[in-house]
Amino acid sequence: MSTVGAEARADRAERPSLWVRLGAVQRRFQLFQIIALVALFEWGTWTVTDFATKQSVYSMLVTASFLGLAGAGQTIVVLVGGIDFSIPAFISLGAILMSELTGSHGWAFVPALLVIMAFALVLGAVNGYVSHRFRVPPLVVTLGMASVITGGLLVWTHGQQTGSPPTFLGRLSSVNGTTLGIGIPPVVVIWAVVAIVLGVVLRRTLAGRHVYATGSNPVAAELALVRTRRVWVGAFAASALLAALLGVLIAGYAGAGGTTLGDPYLFEGLAAVIVGGTAFGARGDYWRTVLGALVLTVLSTVLVGKGYSSADQQIIFGILILVVVAGYGRELRLRDRI
Repeated sequence: MSTVGAEARADRAERPSLWVRLGAVQRRFQLFQIIALVALFEWGTWTVTDFATKQSVYSMLVTASFLGLAGAGQTIVVLVGGIDFSIPAFISLGAILMSELTGSHGWAFVPALLVIMAFALVLGAVNGYVSHRFRVPPLVVTLGMASVITGGLLVWTHGQQTGSPPTFLGRLSSVNGTTLGIGIPPVVVIWAVVAIVLGVVLRRTLAGRHVYATGSNPVAAELALVRTRRVWVGAFAASALLAALLGVLIAGYAGAGGTTLGDPYLFEGLAAVIVGGTAFGARGDYWRTVLGALVLTVLSTVLVGKGYSSADQQIIFGILILVVVAGYGRELRLRDRI
């Protein structure tokens, strides 16, 4: 009898606890974020006038698209163990170059877009190379790059909003826009395509595996013949490119370029990455950032509907980030699980 009891106790000891099982589900499916998104939407539906109307939902999706695209490059950089503070500058770069080249200098859209992409790729690659080659913290390097870009744009434009982007860019981000005759704003479709492509690249390709290997343990990655410097250069170049392309879309939405257009997307884009569940040390993916962008957008819309100020929202966002980061401390890093 005692032997049977001892075996039962041993079986219970080996069986994972409820909290351990919930933690495993959270890591795989981001259960907390999904529940929070549903709860926030229901809260807004019942307490904010016209919150769940078609126009309001589409407006939230457009806002979330901008925020999610701002977090796309940041997600890649965070996964390799860095951080990119030059994203707002690259957003302004894309917006101003598109507005100036097509509006003031008469360029066609495609040549202007190619110039923007070239600038972004080169300057983003410099971020990654300098940070990795000279072991300079990426925060310092990207802040310096942001200052160089912003200063150059101010000199060129004399600190004024000039030029105008092509009119079709405005239709891409219009709440009333259509995609192939379907009543869905084109920018939302663009975001969905980016999410699918980037999610597959990170999880299903060799390049994605190199990103996770580098962020998890760069020394082990080097021993496994992963060229970590190339991965860093590619990650920061991709971040700059995605930010500049977002700037092109925002120029169409705002109707002009400006050196401050990208400023809101530094904190909020990073917040979307963190709240979604992606953290330093190769934990997470872009689909989590998508979820984080949706959570923050719905939360912000509810708070605005209830009369909260921008300062109040910043406080609430900060508390939310602290809560999520505290949860990271209880989660094993990838290199500690293998």
